[in-house]
Amino acid sequence: MRPLILVTNDDGIVAPGIRALVEVASELGDVVVVAPDSPQSGKGHAITIHDPLRLNKVKVFPGIEAYECSGTPVDCVKIARYVVLKDRTIDLCVSGINHGNNLSISILYSGTLSAAMEGSLEGIRSIGFSLDNYSFDADFEPSKPWVRRVMEHSLAKPFQPGTLLNVNLPNLPADLIRGLKVCRQADDRWVEKFQEGRDPRGQPYYWLGGQYLTMDDGTDTDVWAVKNGYVAVVPAMHDLTNYRAMADLQVLENPAGR
Repeated sequence: MRPLILVTNDDGIVAPGIRALVEVASELGDVVVVAPDSPQSGKGHAITIHDPLRLNKVKVFPGIEAYECSGTPVDCVKIARYVVLKDRTIDLCVSGINHGNNLSISILYSGTLSAAMEGSLEGIRSIGFSLDNYSFDADFEPSKPWVRRVMEHSLAKPFQPGTLLNVNLPNLPADLIRGLKVCRQADDRWVEKFQEGRDPRGQPYYWLGGQYLTMDDGTDTDVWAVKNGYVAVVPAMHDLTNYRAMADLQVLENPAGR
């Protein structure tokens, strides 16, 4: 029996990146797509609780069962798990291929990775794929063999509980991609900057912008790998406990504070 693969993204169901991912996934298993009906970049792990979700079956990918959802990427995974595929076992959840990288701290903001994280929370092996090219017309062909390689491995080997993969692909021709590296997440930052303006009614508004600041000069990071022509694979997890800090805080357990 072929594995069941759930495909989603945050760029919307008509984005070229998800089409490339569906093409690879359909070679490896039976594919069902549940993706946002409009771009949802930067939504992080947001869910819709104050409005109803709309789910429509669509014919976007020939021969593939596909649905567009009015919610966030995380909503898409939830509704796939509990409505569309409620009586079936999902063997793999893949999200992307995102138009633009999701390196370092961006994993916290990315709708692409949050969809994968939601799959992981449900006990599903999950992967987020991102290409280092923000253009709608980005060329995904050189990435496909690497996407297939990671997916094949993930279908063959069980993940450790709570683990998901953050895969970033360099924007290079196939013959210039140097290989694949398993990396740690770089310790980089976004430095926010708000541009202030006035709307036609004279009311102030603030438009978020900023600059990505590279602070980590390690050669074992996802940022270094992609900049140097490698596919970067970071094993991530949803457990945000800082275990190293627990010992210092255990003094709080003492009522005397000592």
